[in-house]
Amino acid sequence: MAQARRNLELAKRLRELEAYEWSCFIAQQASELSVKALFQKLGIDAWGHSVTDLLESLPKRFKPSRQLMDLGRELDKAYIPTRYPNAHQSRAPFQLYTEAEADQICGEYHQVL
Repeated sequence: MAQARRNLELAKRLRELEAYEWSCFIAQQASELSVKALFQKLGIDAWGHSVTDLLESLPKRFKPSRQLMDLGRELDKAYIPTRYPNAHQSRAPFQLYTEAEADQICGEYHQVL
C-alpha cells in the first residue's frame, strides 16, 4: 500500500509537469498496487494488471460495488494507450491526454484506494 501511495504522489507530480499521459498511467498503476495490497493482506496471490479483473477476482465478501467496478474500468483504459506511440492512429499519447483527464484519473484512484 505504501508503494501505491507513493505512485499516486508521482502521478500528481507528473500532472503538474503537464505529462498527463504518464500521470494517467501511474495513477492506474497505483490503483493496481492498492488492489494487490488487499490481496496480499488476505494472503492470496494476485496476478495481472487489470484493476477490473483484480476487483472481480476478490473473494465474495470483498466484492466491490458497481461504482467501484466502473472506476476500475476507467483506470484500466489508461494502462496501454498512455505509453505506446502507436496506440493512437495519428498522434503520440502526450498530444492527446489532457489535464482534465489526468485530474479525473487521479481522482478515480482515490476512490479505489
